[in-house]
Amino acid sequence: MKRIYIYTLLCFLSTGLSQAQVDRTKYPEPGPAPQINIGDAETFTLPNGLKVFVVENHKLPRVTYSLVLDRSPLLEGEKAGLTSLVGDMLMGGTKNRTKDQIDEEIDMIGGKISFGSTSANASSLTKYQDKLLTLFADILLNPSFPQPELDKLKKQAISGIASSKDSPDEISEKVSNVVLYGKDHPYGEFATEKTVSNVQLSDIREYYNAYFKPNIGYLAIVGDITIKEAERLTKQYFGAWQKGEVKKREWPVPAAPQKNEVILVNRPSSVQSVVNVTYPLALKPNDADAIPAQLLNNILGGGSAGRLFLNLRERKGYTYGAYSSLSPDKIVGNFSAGASVRTEVTDSAVYQFLEELKRIDKKTITEQELTDSKAILSGSFGRSLEQPATIARFAINTELQNLPKDYYKNYLKNLNAVTVEQLNTLAPKYIKPEHAYIVIVGNTDAFKDRIKQFGEVKYYTNTGEPEVKAAIQDASLTAEKVIDKYLEAIGGKDRLMKVKTLKSVQEAEIQGMKITAELLVDQTKPIAIQSMKMGPQVMSKFIIRQDKATMINQGQQQAVPDDMFKSLKNALEIFPELNYMKNGTKLALDGMVKVNDEETYKVLVTTADGSKSVNYYSVVSGLKLKSESASEGEAEINEYKDYSGIKLPAVSTIKSPNIPVPLKMVAIEQVINPALTPADFQ
Repeated sequence: MKRIYIYTLLCFLSTGLSQAQVDRTKYPEPGPAPQINIGDAETFTLPNGLKVFVVENHKLPRVTYSLVLDRSPLLEGEKAGLTSLVGDMLMGGTKNRTKDQIDEEIDMIGGKISFGSTSANASSLTKYQDKLLTLFADILLNPSFPQPELDKLKKQAISGIASSKDSPDEISEKVSNVVLYGKDHPYGEFATEKTVSNVQLSDIREYYNAYFKPNIGYLAIVGDITIKEAERLTKQYFGAWQKGEVKKREWPVPAAPQKNEVILVNRPSSVQSVVNVTYPLALKPNDADAIPAQLLNNILGGGSAGRLFLNLRERKGYTYGAYSSLSPDKIVGNFSAGASVRTEVTDSAVYQFLEELKRIDKKTITEQELTDSKAILSGSFGRSLEQPATIARFAINTELQNLPKDYYKNYLKNLNAVTVEQLNTLAPKYIKPEHAYIVIVGNTDAFKDRIKQFGEVKYYTNTGEPEVKAAIQDASLTAEKVIDKYLEAIGGKDRLMKVKTLKSVQEAEIQGMKITAELLVDQTKPIAIQSMKMGPQVMSKFIIRQDKATMINQGQQQAVPDDMFKSLKNALEIFPELNYMKNGTKLALDGMVKVNDEETYKVLVTTADGSKSVNYYSVVSGLKLKSESASEGEAEINEYKDYSGIKLPAVSTIKSPNIPVPLKMVAIEQVINPALTPADFQ
């Protein structure tokens, strides 16, 4: 009986299939947009103007309070970085509690509280929410702004800024914002060590008094709470918050460049180039084009299925990933497409970026690309609804961005309604391959001549300043005279020529570990030893002679490759500039540029074997302030000290392609003409 049943079922299925054959050469027709029922957040407004949104979710006994302040962007100017300190300063103590007491009381209830310059968040178990709100309201309404906390935060911020100067991604972001918006725009300015140092306690208080007002506030409450209870608690804890006038500020909308401009930031230690093709655009979140623009960007570079990714990674192998973003904003939006690519393919990568931008402008978007893109964005939207906080975020965002009241309820419907014809017509409006800033951070000497084909080339520093190369007024000044002034500044040729041996021991710290670098040089042999220790352990040791260099590792010796030997051989010369004229080194004076706000002469150095480097010598003192090359990276000399009548670098910052972070090297021992024995060079 069972066999008969199965046989009958199979016959039925085969008959049905034979009568309704599927044409697998065609994609199935997309169905209607799924209906997603988005609940409304319940809302009320306190007498002081604070607008409250409540989303009940009783699955877990937790509650979260999220506050957003709607103010205009600020130009902080000489005190840029001020707003980044405000949140931590609020958490630094109140008139009733010290910072330690606040932290301890938050820990006791297992809660979380954080503040920013325009936002705040607090969460805990529901049974502790009265205690949570007591702390939250105390921080919000009664901050004490202790001076020691500001001093500590400024020190941390300055340290972070110093580190960011060597991050290619952060340099790219900083320079991109400067060229997009200009430094006189809130989106274009950035904090420096100087501007953060300028921030005073009175500035923090002034900011707080001006902008922490309930009438520009939106408070979202999500979790195990009822609307009635929310009204009682908000009145109890935030009802005394005094409202006040907060002025709105309008900012100009920058335009895209008339034609492509190439912005180069030279970083000789880079083995990759960070490429960013970017421009400003007029697109607001409530524009009718905002949703179609999301689809357009997703097709171009929204992920691993985007055209940029498939081209630059899958077909060309230039990068691990290439992406784009098309970001609307209430003031001015922007487009950005970028990737980190190998130095040797930088110009090829830029070409492919621009080609993809040109291609999408030529009505090449297909029905399949649109279908796939809709599926990706629909899925992302649907997944976001799994979080109860999303509904509150939607409610606040609707207010902040002036969106239609039914924007999110109709999002999938409006997304599904976008057609291929609409996108192909829209693309040239927002994709501008002929009106972009092409920002590249990397070893620009390796490709600067090949990159000129894409537009006028401009140079910027890693601090976001245009690199201004000033003309030298003294026509008689030569690179050789600059070198002579340097040699005189560090001790004079006669004294330097008498130096035959040198011992130099320097220390640095990386991730809490002490690194010791030792150099021994005997020019009479000639021979040199370079060794590097981490703690007591020898990490590397090189014995360098005129014709070869040997690396010793765990007792084993091996000859170093020729390209490494070229770099190591420089250690045999204690003062390389002394021998420039003798060994066929060619020098060229390349104008004046600033190094850390000090005017320097830029000297191009090409050795007899073709190795190239750049040295920067102070116009005033004659001292060398910086050197850079593709093989060795950058060495910035921060301080000189006198040793037996000769000035040697005492503090230097080293940025090498072989070291992941900058090293600040401090000399702990430097001896001129020490008595060295053969045993020292074992």
